[in-house]
Amino acid sequence: MNVLYYLYIFNFFNFSRNHKMESRLANGLKLLYIPKKTKINSGLGDRLPEAYKKFYKEWRHKVPEPVYFKPKPGKWTKDEKTGAVIPVQNIPIPLKYPKTMHSGIWGGEAIVQGFKQSGKYKSRVPHFWTPTLKKSVVYSEILNTYMSTTVTEKALDLLNKNYGLDHYLLKTAACDLKTTLSLKIKRHLLMALRDKTLYKDDSVKQQEVYDKYKHYLKDYTHEEIEWYGLTFDQALLKMQEIDELNEKEAPLKAKYRLELIEELKNSNEPVEENKSWINKLNPFR
Repeated sequence: MNVLYYLYIFNFFNFSRNHKMESRLANGLKLLYIPKKTKINSGLGDRLPEAYKKFYKEWRHKVPEPVYFKPKPGKWTKDEKTGAVIPVQNIPIPLKYPKTMHSGIWGGEAIVQGFKQSGKYKSRVPHFWTPTLKKSVVYSEILNTYMSTTVTEKALDLLNKNYGLDHYLLKTAACDLKTTLSLKIKRHLLMALRDKTLYKDDSVKQQEVYDKYKHYLKDYTHEEIEWYGLTFDQALLKMQEIDELNEKEAPLKAKYRLELIEELKNSNEPVEENKSWINKLNPFR
Protein backbone atom coordinates (compact mmCIF):
# COMPACT_ATOMS: atom_id res chain seq x y z
CA MET A 1 0.00 0.00 0.00
CA ASN A 2 2.79 2.41 0.90
CA VAL A 3 4.62 1.62 -2.33
CA LEU A 4 1.53 2.38 -4.41
CA TYR A 5 1.00 5.61 -2.47
CA TYR A 6 4.57 6.81 -3.11
CA LEU A 7 4.29 5.86 -6.78
CA TYR A 8 1.09 7.89 -7.03
CA ILE A 9 2.74 10.91 -5.39
CA PHE A 10 5.80 10.59 -7.64
CA ASN A 11 3.70 10.41 -10.81
CA PHE A 12 1.57 13.36 -9.70
CA PHE A 13 4.54 15.67 -9.11
CA ASN A 14 6.22 14.45 -12.30
CA PHE A 15 3.07 15.23 -14.32
CA SER A 16 2.72 18.69 -12.75
CA ARG A 17 6.37 19.48 -13.44
CA ASN A 18 6.08 18.40 -17.09
CA HIS A 19 2.88 20.40 -17.45
CA LYS A 20 4.61 23.53 -16.13
CA MET A 21 7.51 23.02 -18.52
CA GLU A 22 5.14 22.62 -21.48
CA SER A 23 3.26 25.80 -20.55
CA ARG A 24 6.51 27.75 -20.21
CA LEU A 25 7.67 26.41 -23.58
CA ALA A 26 4.40 27.44 -25.19
CA ASN A 27 4.69 30.96 -23.74
CA GLY A 28 8.28 31.17 -24.99
CA LEU A 29 7.21 30.19 -28.49
CA LYS A 30 4.58 32.93 -28.42
CA LEU A 31 7.26 35.49 -27.57
CA LEU A 32 9.48 34.19 -30.38
CA TYR A 33 6.64 34.29 -32.93
CA ILE A 34 7.72 36.00 -36.14
CA PRO A 35 4.90 36.91 -38.54
CA LYS A 36 5.13 35.36 -41.97
CA LYS A 37 6.26 37.65 -44.75
CA THR A 38 3.62 38.42 -47.34
CA LYS A 39 3.36 40.74 -50.32
CA ILE A 40 1.82 43.57 -48.33
CA ASN A 41 4.21 43.60 -45.36
CA SER A 42 7.53 43.36 -47.21
CA GLY A 43 9.24 45.16 -50.07
CA LEU A 44 7.19 47.64 -52.09
CA GLY A 45 3.98 46.22 -50.67
CA ASP A 46 4.84 47.62 -47.26
CA ARG A 47 4.49 51.16 -48.68
CA LEU A 48 0.91 50.58 -49.80
CA PRO A 49 -1.77 52.41 -47.77
CA GLU A 50 -3.72 50.69 -45.02
CA ALA A 51 -6.89 50.96 -47.09
CA TYR A 52 -5.48 48.57 -49.70
CA LYS A 53 -3.93 46.27 -47.09
CA LYS A 54 -7.37 45.87 -45.51
CA PHE A 55 -8.85 44.81 -48.85
CA TYR A 56 -5.95 42.49 -49.66
CA LYS A 57 -6.27 40.68 -46.33
CA GLU A 58 -10.00 40.26 -46.93
CA TRP A 59 -9.34 38.91 -50.42
CA ARG A 60 -6.29 36.68 -49.93
CA HIS A 61 -5.96 35.89 -46.21
CA LYS A 62 -9.53 35.61 -44.93
CA VAL A 63 -11.00 32.10 -44.90
CA PRO A 64 -13.90 31.90 -47.40
CA GLU A 65 -17.25 30.33 -46.64
CA PRO A 66 -17.25 26.59 -47.46
CA VAL A 67 -19.06 25.69 -50.68
CA TYR A 68 -18.69 21.92 -50.96
CA PHE A 69 -19.37 20.91 -47.33
CA LYS A 70 -21.35 22.08 -44.33
CA PRO A 71 -19.14 22.76 -41.28
CA LYS A 72 -20.28 21.19 -38.01
CA PRO A 73 -20.95 23.69 -35.20
CA GLY A 74 -19.22 23.57 -31.84
CA LYS A 75 -15.88 22.16 -30.73
CA TRP A 76 -16.95 18.71 -29.50
CA THR A 77 -19.34 16.00 -30.68
CA LYS A 78 -20.44 12.55 -29.53
CA ASP A 79 -19.82 9.46 -31.63
CA GLU A 80 -23.11 7.71 -32.40
CA LYS A 81 -21.65 4.16 -32.28
CA THR A 82 -19.21 4.28 -29.38
CA GLY A 83 -20.59 7.24 -27.44
CA ALA A 84 -17.10 8.71 -27.10
CA VAL A 85 -16.66 12.48 -27.08
CA ILE A 86 -14.40 13.56 -29.95
CA PRO A 87 -13.32 17.00 -31.23
CA VAL A 88 -15.07 18.48 -34.26
CA GLN A 89 -12.75 18.69 -37.27
CA ASN A 90 -13.87 20.88 -40.16
CA ILE A 91 -11.11 20.11 -42.65
CA PRO A 92 -11.51 22.13 -45.87
CA ILE A 93 -11.53 20.34 -49.21
CA PRO A 94 -8.41 21.08 -51.31
CA LEU A 95 -9.34 23.36 -54.20
CA LYS A 96 -7.61 24.57 -57.35
CA TYR A 97 -8.18 28.09 -58.71
CA PRO A 98 -7.29 28.32 -62.43
CA LYS A 99 -6.39 31.63 -64.06
CA THR A 100 -9.37 31.36 -66.43
CA MET A 101 -11.78 31.77 -63.51
CA HIS A 102 -10.89 35.46 -63.19
CA SER A 103 -12.75 36.24 -66.43
CA GLY A 104 -16.08 35.10 -64.97
CA ILE A 105 -18.31 34.95 -61.88
CA TRP A 106 -17.91 31.57 -60.18
CA GLY A 107 -19.75 32.20 -56.90
CA GLY A 108 -16.96 30.73 -54.76
CA GLU A 109 -16.71 27.49 -56.73
CA ALA A 110 -13.39 26.03 -57.88
CA ILE A 111 -11.85 22.80 -59.16
CA VAL A 112 -11.97 20.02 -56.56
CA GLN A 113 -8.90 17.82 -56.41
CA GLY A 114 -9.26 14.25 -55.16
CA PHE A 115 -9.30 10.57 -56.05
CA LYS A 116 -11.84 8.38 -57.84
CA GLN A 117 -12.32 4.64 -57.46
CA SER A 118 -14.33 2.88 -60.19
CA GLY A 119 -14.81 -0.39 -58.27
CA LYS A 120 -14.40 -2.02 -54.88
CA TYR A 121 -11.26 -3.90 -55.88
CA LYS A 122 -9.93 -1.24 -58.24
CA SER A 123 -7.13 1.13 -57.29
CA ARG A 124 -8.04 4.77 -56.93
CA VAL A 125 -6.81 7.30 -59.49
CA PRO A 126 -6.45 11.09 -59.26
CA HIS A 127 -9.50 13.02 -60.44
CA PHE A 128 -10.55 16.64 -60.80
CA TRP A 129 -14.17 17.78 -60.51
CA THR A 130 -14.86 21.02 -62.40
CA PRO A 131 -17.93 23.23 -61.96
CA THR A 132 -20.50 23.53 -64.73
CA LEU A 133 -19.77 26.70 -66.70
CA LYS A 134 -22.37 28.61 -68.68
CA LYS A 135 -22.36 31.71 -70.83
CA SER A 136 -24.92 34.14 -69.47
CA VAL A 137 -25.89 37.80 -69.44
CA VAL A 138 -26.15 39.65 -66.12
CA TYR A 139 -27.62 43.09 -65.47
CA SER A 140 -26.41 45.80 -63.10
CA GLU A 141 -29.07 48.26 -61.97
CA ILE A 142 -26.55 50.73 -60.57
CA LEU A 143 -24.44 50.84 -63.73
CA ASN A 144 -27.50 50.31 -65.98
CA THR A 145 -25.46 47.86 -68.06
CA TYR A 146 -25.86 44.33 -69.41
CA MET A 147 -22.71 42.18 -69.28
CA SER A 148 -21.99 38.87 -70.99
CA THR A 149 -19.79 36.63 -68.88
CA THR A 150 -19.13 33.05 -67.76
CA VAL A 151 -21.00 31.90 -64.66
CA THR A 152 -21.48 28.69 -62.68
CA GLU A 153 -24.66 27.07 -61.38
CA LYS A 154 -23.75 28.24 -57.88
CA ALA A 155 -23.32 31.82 -59.08
CA LEU A 156 -26.74 31.81 -60.76
CA ASP A 157 -28.35 30.50 -57.57
CA LEU A 158 -26.67 33.26 -55.54
CA LEU A 159 -27.77 35.94 -58.00
CA ASN A 160 -31.38 34.77 -57.77
CA LYS A 161 -31.19 34.40 -53.98
CA ASN A 162 -29.89 37.98 -53.56
CA TYR A 163 -32.32 39.49 -56.09
CA GLY A 164 -29.76 40.60 -58.64
CA LEU A 165 -26.09 41.13 -59.37
CA ASP A 166 -25.67 44.38 -57.41
CA HIS A 167 -26.97 43.05 -54.09
CA TYR A 168 -24.92 39.87 -54.42
CA LEU A 169 -21.63 41.66 -55.12
CA LEU A 170 -22.09 44.44 -52.55
CA LYS A 171 -22.98 42.15 -49.64
CA THR A 172 -20.41 39.40 -50.38
CA ALA A 173 -16.86 39.51 -49.02
CA ALA A 174 -13.89 39.61 -51.38
CA CYS A 175 -12.67 36.17 -50.28
CA ASP A 176 -15.98 34.64 -51.43
CA LEU A 177 -16.13 36.53 -54.73
CA LYS A 178 -12.52 35.51 -55.46
CA THR A 179 -12.41 36.38 -59.19
CA THR A 180 -10.93 39.68 -60.33
CA LEU A 181 -13.91 40.33 -62.63
CA SER A 182 -16.34 40.18 -59.69
CA LEU A 183 -14.12 42.52 -57.66
CA LYS A 184 -13.74 44.91 -60.59
CA ILE A 185 -17.52 45.19 -61.02
CA LYS A 186 -17.95 45.66 -57.27
CA ARG A 187 -15.35 48.44 -57.34
CA HIS A 188 -17.31 50.26 -60.08
CA LEU A 189 -20.54 49.83 -58.10
CA LEU A 190 -19.03 51.35 -54.95
CA MET A 191 -17.46 54.25 -56.84
CA ALA A 192 -20.72 54.98 -58.65
CA LEU A 193 -22.58 55.10 -55.34
CA ARG A 194 -19.87 57.17 -53.64
CA ASP A 195 -19.60 59.78 -56.41
CA LYS A 196 -23.30 59.57 -57.44
CA THR A 197 -22.39 59.08 -61.11
CA LEU A 198 -25.35 56.74 -61.77
CA TYR A 199 -28.17 57.87 -64.07
CA LYS A 200 -26.76 61.35 -64.73
CA ASP A 201 -29.58 62.21 -67.14
CA ASP A 202 -32.39 61.19 -64.78
CA SER A 203 -32.19 62.73 -61.31
CA VAL A 204 -35.35 60.98 -60.07
CA LYS A 205 -34.07 57.53 -61.05
CA GLN A 206 -30.64 58.40 -59.66
CA GLN A 207 -32.04 59.19 -56.22
CA GLU A 208 -34.28 56.13 -56.26
CA VAL A 209 -31.43 53.71 -57.06
CA TYR A 210 -29.06 55.49 -54.67
CA ASP A 211 -31.49 55.19 -51.75
CA LYS A 212 -31.89 51.49 -52.56
CA TYR A 213 -28.16 50.69 -52.27
CA LYS A 214 -26.67 53.49 -50.14
CA HIS A 215 -26.59 51.36 -46.95
CA TYR A 216 -23.69 49.37 -48.40
CA LEU A 217 -21.44 52.46 -48.23
CA LYS A 218 -21.35 52.48 -44.43
CA ASP A 219 -18.85 49.61 -44.42
CA TYR A 220 -16.24 51.56 -46.43
CA THR A 221 -14.43 54.88 -46.21
CA HIS A 222 -13.68 57.12 -49.19
CA GLU A 223 -10.08 55.91 -49.37
CA GLU A 224 -11.02 52.22 -49.01
CA ILE A 225 -13.32 52.47 -52.02
CA GLU A 226 -10.52 54.16 -53.97
CA TRP A 227 -8.24 51.13 -53.44
CA TYR A 228 -10.88 48.39 -53.41
CA GLY A 229 -10.81 45.66 -56.06
CA LEU A 230 -7.28 46.31 -57.33
CA THR A 231 -4.82 43.49 -57.83
CA PHE A 232 -1.41 43.75 -56.21
CA ASP A 233 0.25 44.90 -59.47
CA GLN A 234 -2.48 47.46 -60.13
CA ALA A 235 -2.07 48.84 -56.60
CA LEU A 236 1.69 49.25 -57.13
CA LEU A 237 1.08 51.13 -60.40
CA LYS A 238 -1.44 53.39 -58.68
CA MET A 239 1.04 54.13 -55.90
CA GLN A 240 3.74 54.89 -58.49
CA GLU A 241 1.44 57.34 -60.28
CA ILE A 242 0.69 59.11 -56.97
CA ASP A 243 4.42 59.37 -56.20
CA GLU A 244 5.18 60.80 -59.65
CA LEU A 245 2.37 63.35 -59.26
CA ASN A 246 3.72 64.46 -55.89
CA GLU A 247 7.23 64.86 -57.31
CA LYS A 248 5.96 67.19 -60.05
CA GLU A 249 4.48 69.61 -57.52
CA ALA A 250 6.49 72.72 -56.68
CA PRO A 251 8.57 72.61 -53.47
CA LEU A 252 7.15 74.27 -50.38
CA LYS A 253 9.89 76.92 -50.22
CA ALA A 254 8.77 78.28 -53.60
CA LYS A 255 5.17 78.35 -52.41
CA TYR A 256 6.05 80.16 -49.18
CA ARG A 257 8.27 82.65 -51.08
CA LEU A 258 5.37 83.64 -53.33
CA GLU A 259 3.04 83.99 -50.34
CA LEU A 260 5.55 86.25 -48.59
CA ILE A 261 5.96 88.45 -51.66
CA GLU A 262 2.18 88.82 -51.98
CA GLU A 263 1.90 89.76 -48.31
CA LEU A 264 4.60 92.42 -48.69
CA LYS A 265 2.89 93.85 -51.77
CA ASN A 266 -0.49 94.05 -50.08
CA SER A 267 0.81 95.50 -46.80
CA ASN A 268 0.72 99.31 -46.41
CA GLU A 269 3.23 99.51 -43.58
CA PRO A 270 6.49 101.32 -44.47
CA VAL A 271 9.64 99.28 -44.45
CA GLU A 272 11.90 100.15 -41.54
CA GLU A 273 15.31 101.48 -42.45
CA ASN A 274 18.39 99.68 -41.35
CA LYS A 275 19.63 101.74 -38.32
CA SER A 276 22.96 100.10 -37.75
CA TRP A 277 26.00 101.99 -36.37
CA ILE A 278 27.70 101.82 -39.79
CA ASN A 279 24.91 103.91 -41.32
CA LYS A 280 25.22 106.48 -38.53
CA LEU A 281 28.95 106.98 -39.28
CA ASN A 282 28.40 107.37 -43.02
CA PRO A 283 29.05 111.10 -43.87
CA PHE A 284 27.54 110.83 -47.38
CA ARG A 285 24.18 109.71 -46.11
